[in-house]
Amino acid sequence: MAAARSDAFVFFGATGDLAFKQIFPALAGLVRDEGFDLPIIGVARSGDLDALRERARQSLAAAGVVDRAAVDALASRLRYVKGSDDDVETFHALRRELGDARHPLHYLAVPPALFGQVVTNLAVSGCATGARVILEKPFGRDLASAVALNATVHEVLAEPAIFRIDHYLGKEPVQNLLYFRFANSFLEPLWNRDNVASVQVNMPEAFDVADRGAFYDRAGAIRDVVQNHLLQVVSLLAMEPPSGHTGDAVRDGQYKVLDSIRPITPADVVRGQYRGYQDVRGVAPGSTTETFAALRLHVDTWRWGGVPFYIRTGKSLPVTATEVLVELKRPPHSVFAESRPPDADYFRFRLSPDMAISLGARAKKPGEALVGEAVELYASHQSGNERAPYQRLIGDATRGDQSLFAREDSVEAAWRVVDGILDDRTPLHEYDPGTWGPDAATAILAHGDRWHNPVITGADASPDATGSKEAPR
Repeated sequence: MAAARSDAFVFFGATGDLAFKQIFPALAGLVRDEGFDLPIIGVARSGDLDALRERARQSLAAAGVVDRAAVDALASRLRYVKGSDDDVETFHALRRELGDARHPLHYLAVPPALFGQVVTNLAVSGCATGARVILEKPFGRDLASAVALNATVHEVLAEPAIFRIDHYLGKEPVQNLLYFRFANSFLEPLWNRDNVASVQVNMPEAFDVADRGAFYDRAGAIRDVVQNHLLQVVSLLAMEPPSGHTGDAVRDGQYKVLDSIRPITPADVVRGQYRGYQDVRGVAPGSTTETFAALRLHVDTWRWGGVPFYIRTGKSLPVTATEVLVELKRPPHSVFAESRPPDADYFRFRLSPDMAISLGARAKKPGEALVGEAVELYASHQSGNERAPYQRLIGDATRGDQSLFAREDSVEAAWRVVDGILDDRTPLHEYDPGTWGPDAATAILAHGDRWHNPVITGADASPDATGSKEAPR
């Protein structure tokens, strides 16, 4: 039996940054592309309906939304409830504003510490009956808090009504990673420990923490992007073929990968902090929060046993990009007498800023000598018609489709992977802004491996002929 479509959309934190930057543009896109016709109710501590409509117009202008019909249609659907997340009377007022709606979708664009209180008040006021709830990341701060939060939310809502959002799963390039893996038969014979030497996921960011010091100092790189975004990418890379066509078939495969990853020990992580971070407003004096993390993962399955998976991310690095590099094993014997051993073949998946897939190999140089050179077969997709992640995910949630949302067991499994290295349990290394992080990051590399630094060149942000450069050893 098909899930009931949501008949109202409520978003808490309606005047906050997330609503301004992501939710209003997503709703306008749904109105424009899918005829989204639900009443939209904003809940916040201050302002009124007129102020909320003006905030929405400013948000859409900043996002470059020029479709006047969509802007006006969104503004006309807005409603407003003024109140506090911890005041139950606010929720009774919300229930009255919902009117005849019996399947509201509540988006909690509020600090995670308030999730439990909001869900409890939704239940007390009757707003949780027949409802769905979208919860923003991070879902907990560690394994214990994630388990406790899951228990609190489950006192009110069953798992099919809980949508833990990770916008990374809604990105078109991430979906393409899943599709490419299982839509092409040539990849499967290679995709295992017999042929793959290592897997590397790089997510450098050229910008610093800017005005997010207070938030970032409570999170750090591991909580902010490793535990969620990057472990989700690893799960898609390492999962077995889905055993069905349902969303849960994919989520089952992702969970099995996350559950198989050995908990990270201090020997498998290097944390760094860029010089100048502690001068940022909102950062605590003497902060030991990492702005850089490099990790080695062990995926203990028959397919991947012995293959190192590397993750590297950080602020104030040379470029902003997300890239996966799957390095294949070298031939067992060098047939051609070349001056240096050839580089290994590889698959590269560029997830941002552009979407591209490439295969690195060797070909003979023109001339009489049997001497080769590195070449890369490169395919780029730049249609520009993809739905924005938040638009895709909010639309899916209204239909009850959980395919691209994190499930309870996967969230807890991901926390279990990183739980032993959170906070200041490992040393912190300083690095200069604009570099590739602390030199100590090479310590986690095994078997003579090296870091592959993503390269962005040209106005179109496409990779150069090689797409990456070897990091200094």
